[in-house]
Amino acid sequence: MSSRDSDASTGFRCSEAARDRDDPFVATAPPARCWLLVEHPGPWGRDALGDAGYPEDVLDAIDAFCRARGARFQLIRRSRSRGEPMADRGRFALVDTTPGAETVRWGRVASPLELPAALADVEAVTVESSEPVYLVCAHGRHDACCAMRGRPVAAELAATYPDRTWETTHTGGDRFAANVVLLPHGLILGRVPATAAVAVVERYAAGEVDTVWVRGRSGFSPPAQAAQHHARLAFGESRVDALRVLGAETREQGVVEVTLDGGPGRGPVSVVVRERWVASPTPLTCSAGRASSMRVFDLVEMTPGSGLSGGSEARALGAVAGG
Repeated sequence: MSSRDSDASTGFRCSEAARDRDDPFVATAPPARCWLLVEHPGPWGRDALGDAGYPEDVLDAIDAFCRARGARFQLIRRSRSRGEPMADRGRFALVDTTPGAETVRWGRVASPLELPAALADVEAVTVESSEPVYLVCAHGRHDACCAMRGRPVAAELAATYPDRTWETTHTGGDRFAANVVLLPHGLILGRVPATAAVAVVERYAAGEVDTVWVRGRSGFSPPAQAAQHHARLAFGESRVDALRVLGAETREQGVVEVTLDGGPGRGPVSVVVRERWVASPTPLTCSAGRASSMRVFDLVEMTPGSGLSGGSEARALGAVAGG
């Protein structure tokens, strides 16, 4: 019996187990300097790119492009609650998540066979858009929890923001479903309930983010994601562009000092985090078949600017997880 069949027979669901344990999910955003989104109506296989049915030359072109750009590849499709005619397909997007230079560029091809040529001159064949993009992981072939929890969220968002909302393939962190990606900033959110989804994206469109849902920002390393989260909690900072990462330095094995831009009147903020691993009593995905470990970042110290009153808040923030 396969692990997937075993999961189905036992009824194990990784997202339910993670909620029961209250697994922290901060600092678990997948690394990516930019995102390549390609429309594909499905069905989606377990491996987004390998099972997409593209010819080898198309696969090679996409792989080379993503390696050169530091891009994460995602298949996208409209929510199943909203049908579209076959002619209204073939879109692709390149999203740059570089802080201060975030952009979304959309293009269209008549066939996947045209993707290599389009990617070879991507800026020339795409048009910049000022609209944000909302991705919701609904990749059931990769993990059942993503479909079970993701599709209702995608449906809610599509009902209000049909042009901004897409279902997408695996974004990492299956046990944190429903996972939502807010582009162009590359913010990854976890455990977003359908009832809160519209309010979450409306707050993002207004330039703010709620730390309750934030797993991290894909353009930052896990230690930087953890450091920024600790600082957001300490300062009560919700602005998306606040606390920009200025740099990171490894002090010793597993200990990283991250410097953040505290903004006017606050100055640079130094946050030191320490990595450790915590054993999980259950598998971290529905199909893993065995238990694994989670990476956690403990706050060692924070040296803030004038915006934080006293040091007690910095010591009391606890730990955040990173994988």
